[in-house]
Formats: sequence, C-alpha cells, structure tokens
Amino acid sequence: MADEEKNMTQAEIFQRRRRRRSIAIGLALGALVLIFYAVTVIKLGPGVFDRPL
Repeated sequence: MADEEKNMTQAEIFQRRRRRRSIAIGLALGALVLIFYAVTVIKLGPGVFDRPL
C-alpha cells in the first residue's frame, strides 16, 4: 500500500482515506441499528409479531 501512495497525489490519498473512513462509519452505524433492533425484539418478546395490524 505504501508503494501505491507514492504514485498518488495528496488529494487522491485523502479521498481514499475519507472513503474508507466513511465506509467504516456506515458499517458501524448499520451494526448499531441491528443491535438496537435485536434488543427491542428481545425485550418485547416474540409476541410482538403476532399482534393484529
């Protein structure tokens, strides 16, 4: 990776790092949403899906 960065401009390096950071933040946010959903379903119990609409 160090060899690739030698041939890139500063702007390209920053853009690549920003993109990786954005992807990591997005994945962390998605994981947090899934955790909150799972905790909510566990706390409310499986009967939450059987209620009338």
